[in-house]
Amino acid sequence: MESIHFLSSDEAIRSIEANPYWPKWNSPWWHMSVLFEMGMAHRIPKVAVQKMLSEIKRTHLPYFFREEAPADKGFHQEAPCPCALGNIYQILSATGLDVDAELPWARGWFLKYQMPDGGLNCDEDAYHADPNASSMVGTIAPLEAILTTHRTLTPEEEQFLDRGAKCLLDRELRRGSSSKYNADERSDEEDWLKPCFPRFYLYDVLRGLSFVLKWADHRNQPIAKSSIDTVVHHLEARHPDGQIRMERQSYEGIATKLESESWDWNRRQPATHFPLLDQVSQIGAISPDLTAQWNEARNAIRHLTQRRLLK
Repeated sequence: MESIHFLSSDEAIRSIEANPYWPKWNSPWWHMSVLFEMGMAHRIPKVAVQKMLSEIKRTHLPYFFREEAPADKGFHQEAPCPCALGNIYQILSATGLDVDAELPWARGWFLKYQMPDGGLNCDEDAYHADPNASSMVGTIAPLEAILTTHRTLTPEEEQFLDRGAKCLLDRELRRGSSSKYNADERSDEEDWLKPCFPRFYLYDVLRGLSFVLKWADHRNQPIAKSSIDTVVHHLEARHPDGQIRMERQSYEGIATKLESESWDWNRRQPATHFPLLDQVSQIGAISPDLTAQWNEARNAIRHLTQRRLLK
């Protein structure tokens, strides 16, 4: 597979050294993300995993707010955001890496920056503007990172998950923030009804549904059926044969911020893709990965109903 060969190459190593994340959508970060979402993280070459880890250690600060960062650090290029950290935590964990040993600050980072409404936001100013201005995009990956990595949860992590699940369920998995500050998020609600793959850091209702069902099972917590019914009925109606078809591309229309040759932050260029990304993201095509997730969700609904956790 071309992406696996690329991640073993000197070109990939140089790209990670230049910047672990940029440029979208054709740097090693995104190749690794697609393989992870396909359940193939174990095939990511170890050289890429170790280089990504070492560069995150070197460039990422365990802070989010400007006032927390040391004065001698280039804050905006080095501070993680919830969606990026939540995803790379899951990717590296899925390769077999002990992320908690290598990045011991990461799990506490998620908990520290949870907002009062139970979510998180990649916009630092949202925290100062409105305690209920969390973002679905900024929330879902950190919740997955804490829930789906294999370790015993602390009481604080359980509370983090419970508050996060409540945030999603209160929004019926499909509504954006009700806050004035984050009102723009509500314009994405129609897109969230359209499954996409790979998701990278973005949200759709199947992703949210999958999380809350796993949370309820793991935490033995009840879910009000009314909080998921609209989403479940929508998915059943749109995909009556049980096969989830691609309805949007997560990366469509989003250009890179980083010019890949000079690495000049003030220059922009159109984003580029890679063959595996194009192959798995064709509009109208059946997605085996999304279909498998939908089948798991339907089985989970039956299981939770039998346990009287879905009422």
